[in-house]
Amino acid sequence: MAKESMKAREVKRAKMVEKYAEKRAKYKEEGNYEALHKLPKNSSKVRLHNRCSQSGRPKGYMRQFGISRIAFREMASNGLIPGVKKASW
Repeated sequence: MAKESMKAREVKRAKMVEKYAEKRAKYKEEGNYEALHKLPKNSSKVRLHNRCSQSGRPKGYMRQFGISRIAFREMASNGLIPGVKKASW
C-alpha cells in the first residue's frame, strides 16, 4: 500500500497538468521556450505516473482497468470485474 502522500502528490500533478495544458500547447506551437520554462515542472504531462486507484501501487498497473495486477487478480477471483474469470485447466 502506497503512502497517502504519494497518492495525493499524483492527484495534485494531474490537476496541474490539466490546468496548464492550454498554455503549454500554445507556447510549444509558438516556439516560446522561455515562457514554457517558467511554467511549473509538475505541469508537464511526462511527470505523471500511473497508480492503482485502490492501493496506489505504481508498478504492475493495468491501463485498461486502472488498477494493479494484484488488485485485478483479487477482484477477478471475487467476480467483481464483468467478463473476466480466472482460467483453470
